[in-house]
Amino acid sequence: MTRIARIGIDTSKSVFQLHGVDEKEQVVLRRKLRRRDFLAFFEKLEPTLIGLEACGGSHHWARELTKLGHKVMLIPPQYVKPYVARGKNDAADAEATCEAMSRPRVRQRLVPVKTAEQAAGQMLLGIRDSLVKRRTQLSNTIRGHAAEFGLVAAKGLDKIEPLLVRIAADDSLPVLAREMLAMLGQEFGELRARIAGIDKRLMAFHRDNELTQRLAEVPTIGPVGACQLAAKIVNPHGFRSGRLCAAWVGLTPKDHSTAGKQKLGGITRAGDESLRATLVTGATAYIQQVRRGRTTPSPWLAELLKRKPPKLAAVALANKTVRIAWKLMVTGERYDRARAAAREGLDAALRGGSAASPSLHPDTAANGVTAICVA
Repeated sequence: MTRIARIGIDTSKSVFQLHGVDEKEQVVLRRKLRRRDFLAFFEKLEPTLIGLEACGGSHHWARELTKLGHKVMLIPPQYVKPYVARGKNDAADAEATCEAMSRPRVRQRLVPVKTAEQAAGQMLLGIRDSLVKRRTQLSNTIRGHAAEFGLVAAKGLDKIEPLLVRIAADDSLPVLAREMLAMLGQEFGELRARIAGIDKRLMAFHRDNELTQRLAEVPTIGPVGACQLAAKIVNPHGFRSGRLCAAWVGLTPKDHSTAGKQKLGGITRAGDESLRATLVTGATAYIQQVRRGRTTPSPWLAELLKRKPPKLAAVALANKTVRIAWKLMVTGERYDRARAAAREGLDAALRGGSAASPSLHPDTAANGVTAICVA
């Protein structure tokens, strides 16, 4: 039997399409498998290289195929699409996956396979995000409906409970309106209890995790952000530098340069939206404390705030935070603000007062730079 060099698989709801080639790139396998027959087929197959698009359920199949001795590659869908031939069907998608597996550039951008525990941690964070969004939506709904009857409340979640008390005590409201608002208020209370329970589990995980505690020492990272970084950056060693990690999160500008003219746009917004939002929110809160005089910024951030708007500075600070977090995750170092600030101030003095952005290149540790500073 001809030895199969690699197999591309297109996973669908119930039928999986396989496309395999040998070492001479000749097609030796085209087959459809029902879900129930999928693992039985690969149990009989000698270990080979298997490619899947990184999508729903792919991490589960990757874990199961790895147990059978196969090597699995999870490929981002955007890197498979360019290899799809004309038309759209399962066979073409499986063939495109098989072709993408052979490209060196694609191999550098593989998605690490999550363990079941890591998937459970990301599930906890995802459910928390959805509940927080629903809570915000519900509070706006209550405030909007109450305003229709002349009951206005200030912004803030802490203003919803007093508003509901006022609604319940106002006999001038129609009975139907009070019943509907009471129903919304009951759901709002249940959501708050659920979110509090998830936050309690999240804090318990944070207290027992050495990595998240080190990440939380960075001024712009809180417990939630530290847990998100630890859960969602599954393999920090997969990035050659902190800059690539920041690009993966989507905090680097789009490049539209041509003919020797550099033109940078807004951030790419790649990667995980929730993680990026948390990092930018943390940076925004830190800048607010700086502007109120409650904390002393680094020379780099102080110069940036003089030249750029606060929102742009917050995104730049979030980018720097990701690079700092990557460095802490890869090297196991602890955050040392005093030593880093002293070093950056010395660099600024040597440059004549202009503070340059400190580099987080992987070679900095070899050059004797052990302190990492926030920008």
